[in-house]
Amino acid sequence: MNSKNVNQFDFIRFALEAQVLSFGEFKTKAGRQSPYFFNAGGFSDGALLGALGKYYANALLESGVAFDMLYGPAYKGITLAAATAIALASQNKNVPFAYNRKEAKDHGEGGTLVGAPVKGRVVIIDDVISAGTSVRESVELIRAAGAEPAAVLIALDRMERSGNAIDIGEHSAVQSVEHEFGIPVIAIANLSNLMDYLDASKDTALQKYLPAVTAYRKQYGIKAG
Repeated sequence: MNSKNVNQFDFIRFALEAQVLSFGEFKTKAGRQSPYFFNAGGFSDGALLGALGKYYANALLESGVAFDMLYGPAYKGITLAAATAIALASQNKNVPFAYNRKEAKDHGEGGTLVGAPVKGRVVIIDDVISAGTSVRESVELIRAAGAEPAAVLIALDRMERSGNAIDIGEHSAVQSVEHEFGIPVIAIANLSNLMDYLDASKDTALQKYLPAVTAYRKQYGIKAG
């Protein structure tokens, strides 16, 4: 096992044990037949969510990105931002967080944003980046509040080019977000880490999926470097 992959390998093992990461044959939203599937909604109890928050917090702190608060786009991002904020506080980094409503509220406190006032350097937290739509909406809300997006923090970077099964784009959604907004996308783990994990695994039931993942990356993955 490559020592630099220890944290990523731990996360991949955690996701497998939680059955959030699985292998087989899955059809993606883009209509591609993927040999693996990642569903962050499976982190659905207190212990799993607590552990997940620590992985997010560690990835963010290790990135060295300067930030003042967290923002979670509805719906999955709300729970992820809250879990990450709790994990950061346990490491003596207490920061506020906010999230959005899908529909603006016209009574009570009103508005679209909930939680702490959105200001300073804001990290957007989500599970994955598919088309980048959620990130664009988040950036607009953050800038409209007078703050600036500092980074996007996700669980898994599929390192997959945009488009569908036939029309394949040049860049991934992650690359497009980085280019469009000039901010880094931090991932706890990525497809390269996943392939390294399968390659290093002594579990033959897992190793057998490496050829399919390799072929999928060759067909749809972003260019190395």
